[in-house]
Amino acid sequence: MTTLALGPSWLDPDYLIQAFGLIGILTIVFAESGLLIGFFLPGDSLLFTTGLLVATDQYLHYPLWLVCLLIVVAAILGDQVGYLFGRKVGPALFKRPDSRLFKQENIEKAHEFFEKYGPKSLVLARFVPVVRTFTPIIAGVSRMNYRSFITFNVIGGVLWGAGVTVLGYFLGQIDFVHQHVETILILIVLLSVLPIIIEFLRARRQSKQAAAAGPAQPSDGPGQPGGHQPEPPQRGRHAKR
Repeated sequence: MTTLALGPSWLDPDYLIQAFGLIGILTIVFAESGLLIGFFLPGDSLLFTTGLLVATDQYLHYPLWLVCLLIVVAAILGDQVGYLFGRKVGPALFKRPDSRLFKQENIEKAHEFFEKYGPKSLVLARFVPVVRTFTPIIAGVSRMNYRSFITFNVIGGVLWGAGVTVLGYFLGQIDFVHQHVETILILIVLLSVLPIIIEFLRARRQSKQAAAAGPAQPSDGPGQPGGHQPEPPQRGRHAKR
């Protein structure tokens, strides 16, 4: 396989899998699913590459069902830790100062995402980088019903963890994929961040529209320059003149 020419080599899925094997994959999936420090780790491209390598029997000499099962468990446990962390930390998380590994805007984006989609955000967020890391934390902060959380956590873990891996496995058996692995991985990364790009552009457009509209102009009232003096109320034929 070729090396993914996107970002530093230590974030390249192929490099990570060669260096750390299945344990490394599970650790990254766990961290990216609910730990504050895991938002920058590769997710979709890592799972796709995992499936591809299982199909070609490179570096990962395990059956597909076992790899998928372990990945799903790691994803579910990661979200679980994120939820419990959010419940424990609570509102204090929104007051935490920015640092090199923590940005307040990531929490705010995840909160908006959670508020917009409700419980199903736990499923949808799995396919959105950065957001998938912070959404279970926000669910904990919001004290989402635990039974509902577990249900959507499991659904999201299975669809994302097993789904993307299986996709890589079956596509990995196609010659065209082998010949264009690097291009396909870059495309997966771009598709993963597409929702974030769309949201950014939409927010930027709304901001420009709000700036163009300017502050709301108060209507001219009595005594203001150019104001229209309202007619006094008439009280029928006997109104005073």
